[in-house]
Amino acid sequence: MTKTRKRVLYGVLAVIGAAIAGACIYINSLMPIITGYAAKNLCSDVFVSDRSPADVLAIDLNFSFIKYTTNTVNFDEKSVTSHFLWGKSKAIYRKGFGVTLLKNIPEDKLRQSVYPSGCDPKYSQDTIKWPLGDIIPKINTGIDTLKLREITKRLITDNAYNGDAFAFMVIHKGIPVIEAYKPQFNRKTRFLSWSMAKSFINAMVGILVKQGKLDVMQPAGFDEWKGDERYKITINNLMQMQSGLKWNEDYGNRSDVTLMLHRESDMSHFALDRPIAYPAGTHWYYSSGATNIVSYLIRKQFTNDSSYYVFANNQLFNKIGTPDAVFEVDPSGTRIGSSYLYATARDYARFGLLFENDGVFNGERILPEDWVKYSTSVASASNGRYGAFFWLNRSKALPSAPEDMYACDGHDGQHIYILPTQELVVVILGYSPTFKGGMDTDRLLRDILTTL
Repeated sequence: MTKTRKRVLYGVLAVIGAAIAGACIYINSLMPIITGYAAKNLCSDVFVSDRSPADVLAIDLNFSFIKYTTNTVNFDEKSVTSHFLWGKSKAIYRKGFGVTLLKNIPEDKLRQSVYPSGCDPKYSQDTIKWPLGDIIPKINTGIDTLKLREITKRLITDNAYNGDAFAFMVIHKGIPVIEAYKPQFNRKTRFLSWSMAKSFINAMVGILVKQGKLDVMQPAGFDEWKGDERYKITINNLMQMQSGLKWNEDYGNRSDVTLMLHRESDMSHFALDRPIAYPAGTHWYYSSGATNIVSYLIRKQFTNDSSYYVFANNQLFNKIGTPDAVFEVDPSGTRIGSSYLYATARDYARFGLLFENDGVFNGERILPEDWVKYSTSVASASNGRYGAFFWLNRSKALPSAPEDMYACDGHDGQHIYILPTQELVVVILGYSPTFKGGMDTDRLLRDILTTL
């Protein structure tokens, strides 16, 4: 072989070697995301939602690299360990806290934490009437229930609206008029919220505002932001997704949001440390990090964690008939406000009813007066799409729905649609991710509106 050919060969081998090394480095950076996603979600679906591992693997985890993970479910210690190539992640279930992905903290230390007592709702939902309880009155609200049943069959049984709906509820004039589930689910199943959890953080902030502990128009006031432009960021800026903090919300790759959820032990501080990219209040960009910052701000209002955890149960969940909801925490102990709430279809419907009734539930004012008006006021740079941790329809993104409709949305096809003029709350839960085409919720809402 001539010297020239050798040089060419060595050059080609060097390029191939560099490509292989680069690919290995990139795949290695994805390991916490791939194995963390599988371990966390499988563990929650099994031990919080009471689903079978086979069902979760076949539906929720059957995509991308995630479907190639090897997962071990330990029913004795209530944990899941997931492997992919040389990567490994473990998630554990703890009563009250839900599931936590182990990151930079010893498992035995986490297991020593005990969820505080004092969260008993002091009522049994099986023995009291809706909306606080589960005895649903038989009241004719004027809606066409026969047509609604046809729509429900098309949605749940036939998958005629695309996507995969696990559960469906419609509330009209405060009364459940339809409720349906895929065969493996029922009214006791806790479903993952994904980003619908952000709206629950909104409600917690509202309660603290009502108690005089927070003013959303004031700077968030974190010590970490003193001395730079971030100190001007208000709570309102964070809730309207206009903080100006640099953030990448792309779920399809190694981004800020995927790193936060699957690599970080303190998610709120990961988000707090982002640099400023735009002056506060001038640029709209969707950020799960902003919600986790607000979640940490809520935690800071309490002198101890027991009071922090009990607050959500006693001031929100128990008061709106959702005592069995589970709002998961990161390893540092802060609720993952961006993503990880587990609740039943009825729970999500009750939450929608709270907002439809202007913050009053079962005759008790839970949220401050005008809080719903604030929550549904347009974030200035959002082009009518967003309020304060709620999606809006002012831009008619869903053209068949009324302009005053607002919503809680999760990225895998979870929705609470609140239509105040029509006195409707529509809940859709399931697995309908956008990368698979998503669900045609506009057509579904259009059909529902024809039943009025």
